[in-house]
Amino acid sequence: MTHRRWLLPEAIEDVLPAQAVRLEYLRRRLLDSFDSHGYELVMPPLLEYVESLLTGSGHDLDLRTFKLVDQLSGRSMGLRADITPQVARIDAHLLNRQGVTRLCYCGNVVHTLPAAFNGTREPLQIGLELYGHAGLEADIEVLRLLALSLESGGLAASRIDLSHVRVFRALAQAANMAPEREQELFAALQGKDLPTVRELVADVSEPTRSALLALPELYGDRSVLAKAERVLPADPAIAAALGELERLADACDDLPLSFDLADLRGYHYHSGVMFAAYAAGSAAAIALGGRYDEVGKAYGRARPATGFSMDLREFARLSPERAAKAAILAPWPEDDGLHAEAARLRASGERVVLALPGHDGSWREAGCDRILVRRNDAWCVESLPEN
Repeated sequence: MTHRRWLLPEAIEDVLPAQAVRLEYLRRRLLDSFDSHGYELVMPPLLEYVESLLTGSGHDLDLRTFKLVDQLSGRSMGLRADITPQVARIDAHLLNRQGVTRLCYCGNVVHTLPAAFNGTREPLQIGLELYGHAGLEADIEVLRLLALSLESGGLAASRIDLSHVRVFRALAQAANMAPEREQELFAALQGKDLPTVRELVADVSEPTRSALLALPELYGDRSVLAKAERVLPADPAIAAALGELERLADACDDLPLSFDLADLRGYHYHSGVMFAAYAAGSAAAIALGGRYDEVGKAYGRARPATGFSMDLREFARLSPERAAKAAILAPWPEDDGLHAEAARLRASGERVVLALPGHDGSWREAGCDRILVRRNDAWCVESLPEN
């Protein structure tokens, strides 16, 4: 059987010119915005040793990571599936700062399987991380920057769901479940599968059993927090978590916040507040983030950490299209005068394409809609004839 050599693997695709321009425009806008808030750009490698790449990241990331053997060392290497652990490693061991560190990044990641039905296995991940501040002020800053990032690409958040990992952790600890059963309960709560939740907590003592059954119903506007205080046990960890969510709601009351205490994505990775931003045109979250203080500890240096990331490809798909920038055709033969005028036009922000001989009639498909012509010893820009 002869394979078509130009075909790519499933869920892997080329980025063609129009889409590439949109991606680059958004990448520049976001990174410039991050820079204006003091976030420094880092560029971790695509490949790392597996034990470093997966440290502190949980079992889910392990399953999503392509692995191979390094022919130089014989050790197992992985193609990164998430840049966030790499940035935590940079903060912990390479920068080694004592105070607050703000870092941002943008790069491709590779997944063994697509996250969604029509998703890609090569997302373009962009995000930021704030290290060194354990207070909720850091989460507020990151949450506001997430909303600002969406707005900068012309995509307002329709809602931002907030949750807190310590609510479920306190209840799971009180239930004294085996790790395997706790994982099953976690999955059932994520899917709001109430029959399975009832089955898994059938022998859990009260009031923990009723609290776990209530979690899938604790979603909606800010009134959810008051309801949670009534129906959840009077546990110090739960009270502290709900208090943090109340403070976030107060500080960001101009954002479209909602609450979902059963939204536990990243449960094994996060350590505090978690958030997921949604926008019109997609049922899936466009950006995910939250606090993950334990990751730095796994690298040997405990550092408070919070941040968010998104797939720039999906962001570009959902954001409004920008009109393509057309080009000016510069005629052949070239001379010093033509070069000088083309340079002047380029300096003013125009695209100028040199008309190589023998291609008349094909320049519109190259993006040209105007032509540079010489009239009475002066250069003029006119509309490009159709043929």
